[in-house]
Amino acid sequence: MTVNAVTHLNFRGDARAALTFYHSVFGGELTVVTYGDMGDTSDPSLTDQMMWGQVVSPGGVGLMAYDVPPQLPWDRGAHAFYVSLRSGSADELTALWERLDDGATVLRPLGPEKWTSLYGMLEDKFGVIWVMDVVTAYAPS
Repeated sequence: MTVNAVTHLNFRGDARAALTFYHSVFGGELTVVTYGDMGDTSDPSLTDQMMWGQVVSPGGVGLMAYDVPPQLPWDRGAHAFYVSLRSGSADELTALWERLDDGATVLRPLGPEKWTSLYGMLEDKFGVIWVMDVVTAYAPS
């Protein structure tokens, strides 16, 4: 049996826009299911919001998301999670960084660090913090 860990992002009204953006960054398949699609008419304001959605890229990135309904508590939190993208290719990470940097706040510029040839951290326009690094064997000096 194979188990995959997939990052699940929770939003309040921005899930479709976020997954559409991530689809533009990573490519692959975008799936969007709204509350209306599932016949949930208990709150008309939710009809077009996402009950569930996902992006699955050919490169292996998987993201799920939904819009938390107003009757449930929701708080984006501070540093509640990071999404980490790791690759053996600096070129691949740099290309993803450039696409995610649309309206983002750079928290740590993409560049070399003691433990890797390339590392960076940014908070995208949806408040999600992305950490990127080139996977290298760490050897303390």
